[in-house]
Amino acid sequence: MRCPVCGKGDLHRVDDIMSEIEGLAFVERGHRCSACGEEFIDPDDSQRTIKVARRLGIWGEPLKLHRKLSPSGRGIVLRIPEDLRRSMSLKGTETVSLAKIGKKRVLLEIEPSEA
Repeated sequence: MRCPVCGKGDLHRVDDIMSEIEGLAFVERGHRCSACGEEFIDPDDSQRTIKVARRLGIWGEPLKLHRKLSPSGRGIVLRIPEDLRRSMSLKGTETVSLAKIGKKRVLLEIEPSEA
């Protein structure tokens, strides 16, 4: 079969296509073009990877949530929605770190609990 991208190379069966999701590597089967190197993952393998990624909680999560800040005393409160709290297994007693990134971005990280 000819490559649909370059039209020059033939597609060869491979079992070493690497995909990365949230820093985790997945090895999948599919086809690779002999000329341009374009890779085509088998639909069954793609679905298997998505299923595993969902179980790990790294697939299908919203990338951006829009929330309003609320004044409280001399500070501002940001509430975490219940579905996000549940998916991250937050109890509400965790310690977090805030880092200013540029002029309009803040990074919030949950610190590991001391056991």
